[in-house]
Amino acid sequence: MKNSSILGMITMLAIYITLKFYGGEYGAMILYPINLLVTFLHEFGHAVGAVITGGKVDFLQINPDGSGVTGTIGGWRSVILMGGYIGSAIFGNILFYIGAKKPKYSSYALYALALFMGIAGFVWMETLFTTGFLLAFGIALILIVQYTNWDRWILMFLGMASIIYIVQDFNVGPSSDLEAYAKIFVVIPSFVWMYVWLIIVIILTFFNLRLIFRSQKNTI
Repeated sequence: MKNSSILGMITMLAIYITLKFYGGEYGAMILYPINLLVTFLHEFGHAVGAVITGGKVDFLQINPDGSGVTGTIGGWRSVILMGGYIGSAIFGNILFYIGAKKPKYSSYALYALALFMGIAGFVWMETLFTTGFLLAFGIALILIVQYTNWDRWILMFLGMASIIYIVQDFNVGPSSDLEAYAKIFVVIPSFVWMYVWLIIVIILTFFNLRLIFRSQKNTI
């Protein structure tokens, strides 16, 4: 992999760790919108799970405390529930991959993310906070693309932060989804599914990193 990409990964990781564990109150304030983005990706994963299995999305809600809920009608409940945790990990890995390996597409990826956030904010509107956050974040992404050259690094940071947050919060974030999932597959308790989902996310991230490094090596 090119030195700039490696340096970028290390830099983004260092920034996140510094803000998360040593940033104190200011670090928490800076990461607050990132945490809400992770919540959006989680809820968007539920929404996508509903749509691809023939269901409909009634609403999508993000709360100020970082929690969220998505109302769906129809579809395969097992896919919808898993879509939150696994789906958000997939989205995070896609963002990170594009930023790390396909930097020329980073601006398009940020535009697409802003578009999805805008659509969700209007079509699946539930609260003013949800719509306000999604629109504000989407506009911020558009301004970054228009007026800076940070699109690649922002995309890498968003993807990396999302993945780390998902892994770090695995035993808290999807708790309600896990309980509901365990009711579908009554033989397997929720804590087993918790580790199954975590392993899936770790494997997915591992192969994503392997793909990034291998594909770069093959192009040298």
